[in-house]
Parts: sequence; C-alpha cells; structure tokens
Amino acid sequence: MALVAVFVVGGDQQQPPQPGLKPPENAPRVLVAMGDSTISGEGAGDYEPGTNGEKGDWCHRSRNASIHKTGMTDIAMTISLACSGASSAQVGLGEAKQYTEPSQASRLAVVARQQRVVAVVVAVGANDDPSFANSLNSCVEAWFDSGRPACSQAVGREWQRRIDAMTPKVTRVLQDIKKVMSGAGYQDSDYQLVLQSYAAPVAPNVLDDLQDLSGCPFRTEDLEWVRDKAVPTLTAGLRKAARDGGARFLDLSRAGIGREACSARDANKEWFRRLSVQWTDLRAQERANHALQESFHPNAAGYEQIGKCVGEFINIAARAASCLAGPDGGLHAAPTVGS
Repeated sequence: MALVAVFVVGGDQQQPPQPGLKPPENAPRVLVAMGDSTISGEGAGDYEPGTNGEKGDWCHRSRNASIHKTGMTDIAMTISLACSGASSAQVGLGEAKQYTEPSQASRLAVVARQQRVVAVVVAVGANDDPSFANSLNSCVEAWFDSGRPACSQAVGREWQRRIDAMTPKVTRVLQDIKKVMSGAGYQDSDYQLVLQSYAAPVAPNVLDDLQDLSGCPFRTEDLEWVRDKAVPTLTAGLRKAARDGGARFLDLSRAGIGREACSARDANKEWFRRLSVQWTDLRAQERANHALQESFHPNAAGYEQIGKCVGEFINIAARAASCLAGPDGGLHAAPTVGS
C-alpha cells in the first residue's frame, strides 16, 4: 500500500516509468473497468457481495456488467473498480470517496503491478456538472406537475455550460490513469485507454400506455430533448475530453436506438430498465433511498451488447468508433471517420 500512496500524492504532470520497472509479463492479462453506474452494471442485478448496500456500499458492481461481456478469449480476467454514482473526483486520484470506496485510480495502481493490464475502459462525467441522473429525475417530476416547466427548458438552458465545466474534469481523470499506469512501468503502447460515452435510455418512441408510472413518466418534449440534445451534447464533451486526455473514444450515444426503455410491448426486448422500484428496499429505512437506483440504466441484455462492442473496439486500430446495431440486430464497433 505504501507504493500506492506515492502516486496518489504525485504532481499533475505524467511521470516517466520508473527505471527497471516494467509491466508484469507473465501475469494474467486483464481488462479493467473504471467509472460510474453505466459501467459498474447498475440495473443488471447479480451484484458483487459488498456492493448492494452492505455497510453503506451501493456501488452495484454487477457480474453482468459490460466489462465481463467483451467476448475476448485472450483475456484471463476482467476487473471492475467502478461504482454507481461516482464522479470524476472519485475515479481519479485524490481523497474523494463514493459509497465508502476510495479513489479508483489509486486502486488501479495495485492492479497494474499485480496483473498485466491490457486495457482500461472508463465511463465518467455524467455525475459531475451534468448530473444526468438528477436531470432525468427532474424530467419525471415535470411529468407529475403540469404547472412546472419542462426539464428540457429548466435544465436545457444551462446544459452546454454544464458540459463545458465537466469536460476538463474528465480529461484530468484520463491523465491520472495514465500517470498511475506510467508509475507502474507501463508505456502508453503497453495498454489501451478507452473512454466511452453514454446511451440515451429513453426516446420519443415510448408506447402511449407506458408513458406514465407503469414505465416511463416523461413528457414527449423532454424525451425528445434527452435523445436529440442532452445525450449528443454530452457525447461531444466526452469526445473532446478523450482527445485532450490521449484516450480512444467509443461513442454509445446511438447504441440504444429502437431498444430504449418503454419502446416495446415486451420489456425483454428492450436494453434499458424502465422506472424500477425495489419494493423490498422500501421496508428498510437505510435502503429506501436506493429503491429507484436501477431505473433507466441498461439491463443485462443491454450490457451484453455494449460489452461485445467494447471487445470489438479494443481489437481494431481506429482511434474512435460508434456502437451501432448491425444487420444481426446486435451492437458492433463502427469506426468513426475523422476522429
């Protein structure tokens, strides 16, 4: 643990690899996930023991998370450090905690010395200035109260400012990760650093009889704003952060088209959770505040598709790609021209 502390208190500039220190050559090849709920597996169930509310830890790291579904046969192990609700401050180096858990970047330092890290996949930013989950909650509240303005108006007018404030924070996270990997003896060419964006969990194609508490209580104008403005603007900010932070970029903004919550009569055909209540959590005061936590996140099927796209992206040379549905109906990594 003493070695970890050295890199936690290091300066802002990326440090060169320590002389004689190299990535472990004969250790298992691993993939590492870092970030927030969209990569921890929130909404997919089957959470790792200790991350489902035990002792205040609600990180909800699922065994169904995308990092565990890449299909990469040359990988011995997949490791998730992600935590639902994490902001850039907790993912990067520093003292910030999320649900009792310390810096993800500092824990990466330990992994990088013990295992042969092939790629680090990161999803972060939505819980910073955009406060995307709370923004969706505002949309739900607007549906309840017809007298209040649509969230597309209340939140939309300052959305670009929020994204602009978020972008350098995500860039710093990527720089922190590179600093940690360099401190463990890795050259940039020894591993891949991938920043992924966010998919729109809802869209205007909600079925009429599900546009309420039975599934997706959003006004139509707010559904349009989420798909056409909020998610694309967030994606543009993250693309810039990836470019500035020296990471590859995987665009998920169109990954859920036609598979959003409430888009099908059969919820099993969707890739995102509808409004979801864990009724048993309402029975205990310490769990009640988290009873809706899984709502509007990918489900197990969605994470499986995203995972396959991540695996494809890691295996191609393009600096950027988009997860898009192919002729088989599944998601595939389509290289992005000019990125």
